[in-house]
Amino acid sequence: MQLRYNFRLYPTPGQRRALAKAFGCARTVYNDGLRARQDAYEQGLPYISDGELSKRVITEAKKAPERAWLGEVCAVVLQQALADLNTAYRNFFASLSGKRKGPGIAPPRFRSRKDNRQAIRFTRNARFAVTAGGRLRLPKIGDVTVKWSRRLPSEPSSVTVVKDAAGRYFASFVVEVAAESLPRTAAEVGIDLGLTHFAVLSDGRKIGNPRFLRRAERRLRKAQQALSRKAKGSANRKKATVKVARAHARVADARRDFAHKLSTAIIRENQAVMVEDLAVKGLARTKLAKSVYDAGWSAFVNMLAYKAARYGRTLVRIDRWFPSSKLCSACGAVAGSMPLNVRSWACPCGAVHDRDVNAARNILAAGRADRLNACGGTVRPAA
Repeated sequence: MQLRYNFRLYPTPGQRRALAKAFGCARTVYNDGLRARQDAYEQGLPYISDGELSKRVITEAKKAPERAWLGEVCAVVLQQALADLNTAYRNFFASLSGKRKGPGIAPPRFRSRKDNRQAIRFTRNARFAVTAGGRLRLPKIGDVTVKWSRRLPSEPSSVTVVKDAAGRYFASFVVEVAAESLPRTAAEVGIDLGLTHFAVLSDGRKIGNPRFLRRAERRLRKAQQALSRKAKGSANRKKATVKVARAHARVADARRDFAHKLSTAIIRENQAVMVEDLAVKGLARTKLAKSVYDAGWSAFVNMLAYKAARYGRTLVRIDRWFPSSKLCSACGAVAGSMPLNVRSWACPCGAVHDRDVNAARNILAAGRADRLNACGGTVRPAA
């Protein structure tokens, strides 16, 4: 399987200028290609093929005086920018025809130099390399200092250089990772995700919700107020914008670190993990939107998914309409309506349930029933 390994970059001032030039050239090629296809569509002309578009906006554009500076950056960067445009169009057409599942994909839009994220990609054709001294050698940019936090498991097939809104630079390597098998264990766990507690496990453990955004709200509010007082277009406003971005980056980094550590621990301890398939987009339309986005459930479940596939574990997603909270884990009776303020309830059979622990136990039981047995059937036949 392919994974991304991200590392922090520390370019020199000269390398930052070279990277800014590469970001700008890639953005120009992307926008020129998008404009050419839009003009052809408006004039009723046939769709411009990928090869013809590359010839127009890269090969021939370099010969024109107004685009001669495109030759100052690596050609692979320009080709990959155009490849991103082609991929965006293919996804858009597949969404229109119904071949692509999920929500509809909007047509490609123009890129702006004011976008929060700027990125360029180098493939093996660019002949990027990691030097003996541990630096990343990029064509027409130089040897960039990298802060290595771990070894690359294999030779990378590509590297993407990213500059985020906080002004930080990162190198994102795409590497092929061999599947590893952790020691088998008999433990299985069901997870109920929530807001009072981030996760409640079927064995009764409760993982507290860190609420990273809520805890940083005061600092974020002060930075945002300082930004609003700066004159538009001034140098002080640019500095204040970076301060706001850095404050948000600290929150995002802390949330990602928490999700990585928790998902790794759960995958290592359990052979099978059952989790509910939550409708995050729907919950984000309610008054709980800020808390839902602060929790980061989707990122956590995605981490569980790829780590389970990598280490030979099983991840089962339970239908979001499964009444995990209202179902008695002792007798199977379904209670009536249960508002969110009800944290514990008693079943007529005599069992008294903690709402979240009961939901986690029901998710575990439903996940076990959905798994296939040795004969290819479900463990528990449907009624």
